[in-house]
Amino acid sequence: MAAVAVGAAAQQPDPDALYRQREDLALVRQAVEIWSARAAAGSDFEAAWKLARATYWIGTQGPERERRAALERGVKAGEQAVRLQPGQPEGHFWAAANMGALAESFGVMQGLKYRGRIKDELQKVLAMDPAWQQGSADRALGVWYLRVPGLFGGSRDRAREHLRRALAHNPQSTVTLYYLAEVAQADRLKDEARRLFQQVIDAPLDPDWAPEDRSFKLKAAEALKKLR
Repeated sequence: MAAVAVGAAAQQPDPDALYRQREDLALVRQAVEIWSARAAAGSDFEAAWKLARATYWIGTQGPERERRAALERGVKAGEQAVRLQPGQPEGHFWAAANMGALAESFGVMQGLKYRGRIKDELQKVLAMDPAWQQGSADRALGVWYLRVPGLFGGSRDRAREHLRRALAHNPQSTVTLYYLAEVAQADRLKDEARRLFQQVIDAPLDPDWAPEDRSFKLKAAEALKKLR
């Protein structure tokens, strides 16, 4: 029986290779099921955080009917990764990312439910390693301060501060530049917003984050049209 199990595992597709092709949702769904099976035993940290990352992609890029369930699954997977290795940033970050997408897309109650937890998880990542994943914790905190109403702790000044810190780790980050442009828009600084959206469009693709880059380039192009 052990030999059969080993043989089956050997024939299984590489989920990392599948995830790299995540613009094809059928492939990322395959990766999700592989990582889900590996995480089910409750002891595989890598499978848990990679499951949280993959479900975040489906929860933000997939069909509307799939998004909420994918994000809720991602929160649980991120929390599992945190329990397994609380001193590593991956679980904290991807749990927060899934919570953030739920808070932004599924109404006030989701925002209230997750607002404090998102900030706490991101601050933990920042304390561990500010440079992790090109300053992702600072970038996500910048988005948190941008999206949360001032009454509940939001601040465009703090948003700009965190996004600028993230940009220091990768000055051509399409994601960071895009959200800086949104801050400029919110502050009615149209010239700055135009410049930043154009930088998103002109930035080179990062081989590790090309799908995200393409998505933000399209969003920046649409935003730029509306500014003119």
